[in-house]
Amino acid sequence: MAKKWQKVAAIKRRRISLPKATGVVDSESCRTSSVVEKGHFVVYTADQRRFVIPLTYLKNDIIRELFTTAEDEFGLPSGGPITLPCDAIFMEHAVPLIQRHATKDVEKALLMSLATGRCLPSSHLHQEQSNQP
Repeated sequence: MAKKWQKVAAIKRRRISLPKATGVVDSESCRTSSVVEKGHFVVYTADQRRFVIPLTYLKNDIIRELFTTAEDEFGLPSGGPITLPCDAIFMEHAVPLIQRHATKDVEKALLMSLATGRCLPSSHLHQEQSNQP
């Protein structure tokens, strides 16, 4: 039984991805190392996608609100990963906005979409888009 669990754990470790060495936040690269570059932290989205984010983003209102909402929804992790209450699509839109230093109005609009529940798992988004005439 222990060997079976070791195999499962090894498979899950292989699926973990890190950003490319260019410093761009990217959840699509395929490295198996769990080591994160200095000055970065790891978060997971509700759909279990891994994002490596620069520590400087902790000053951003979007990231702060995501952390606050995650604490309210999931509690504080005790030794486990931080899971944000949004899907990967939301993060893929939010990260470039943060990188480009979006205006406060744009940040507020993004936070409003999070607060109003428009930050849905991607499967719901695809279903809604396919149901529209």
